[in-house]
Amino acid sequence: MKLPTAAKILLTIAIIGGAIFLVTNAYFAGNAMPFLFFTLTLASVILVLLRVGRSWLDLGFLTLAGTGLGVISAWHFHYRPNWESCVSFLGLGSLVVLGLRAVWSQGEKQKLLMLAFAPSFLFSAFMVSAGFALEKIQAWHPKTLDLYLFSFDASLHVQLAFLVGQAFAVLPWFRAIGVALYIALPIPMAMVYAGQLLRGREKAFPAMAAFLLTGPIGLLFYNLFPALGPAHIFLQDFPWHPMTTAQAAHLLREPIAVKGVQNAIPSLHMAWVLLAWWYSRGLSVWERGIAMMFVVFTAFATLGTGEHYFIDLVVAYPFSVMMQSLCAFPLRWGQRERVTGVLYGLLVVLAWFVALGYAPNLFWISPVIPWTCCVATVASAIFVHRKLEAATEAAGRQQVASAGEMAVALS
Repeated sequence: MKLPTAAKILLTIAIIGGAIFLVTNAYFAGNAMPFLFFTLTLASVILVLLRVGRSWLDLGFLTLAGTGLGVISAWHFHYRPNWESCVSFLGLGSLVVLGLRAVWSQGEKQKLLMLAFAPSFLFSAFMVSAGFALEKIQAWHPKTLDLYLFSFDASLHVQLAFLVGQAFAVLPWFRAIGVALYIALPIPMAMVYAGQLLRGREKAFPAMAAFLLTGPIGLLFYNLFPALGPAHIFLQDFPWHPMTTAQAAHLLREPIAVKGVQNAIPSLHMAWVLLAWWYSRGLSVWERGIAMMFVVFTAFATLGTGEHYFIDLVVAYPFSVMMQSLCAFPLRWGQRERVTGVLYGLLVVLAWFVALGYAPNLFWISPVIPWTCCVATVASAIFVHRKLEAATEAAGRQQVASAGEMAVALS
């Protein structure tokens, strides 16, 4: 895609002007930049730039751009930047450099940089707007269904969120690692996407789409079953004073009015790291190892911080399969594996919502029932995922073979 010089100049002005507008905007500076998760989202752009650019010059440019944006913001608002804002400025600076390089490059390099810039920009934009969307969900649903989720977790006869929370309390190093990886969620996604983009774009496109769509679609599901997490319900009683199993069995399950961010079920943190692990297939051992490390410690952190119930993690599995199936672009829309994955994920998530909300007593008949349902959900999700992955890889090989045959025919 060859752009006219005039268009390049206009895009350059838009990118630089947009960055300056953001760092001098009161909402962005007051709400987005202090949010550590958004800070690390921008930090992940640095990783993308350095992976696809592979140039010391890029490192110098992003440092210069980040420093310049930081100086402009500090001068405009008259404050001393902290480390979070400094990282945000560097991340925003890397987004600017990535965009400018995409505009002024040519040929395949331009395509590569544009494919790196576009999803980085969109994911950062989503993180800015996510807080506003979650505030709206809270306004639409003043009462939450946390007691139903807690009741299910208690029916397992092992309250895992409280147990992991206690482990976090007595093992500071365990908590530090878990929380660090929990909030560093954008890093494995950026690593996997950049790695697949360099390796071959046939896997990069589905990964990019799945990472981007998981957030907005997850917000829709939050509206269907609004809940916060045990730490927001039990407050100072979490994690050391859980209800006994007998008390939980006789708990009056009803919607309760609690203020907070309603982002419990399904756990999007778990869904994102699962997708990062699944899409890391074919990358190096160290990249796959990092992705798996995020899966393990994110599972612990979602529970140990009290932000999620165990069932939130279970439901994240079919939800992730649905997202992967939606974005399985090498497959036709009507292909069996793709349709199966979408319908399986959607129906299983909705089935859990119905069971949790309308048949909670079923799980109290015996702990075997809830445990069997959890194991069956995770196992079936992995089974459907592997079938989908095999079909996707077969379709990818077929496309490569067809392209090679066409090239031979034309030569």
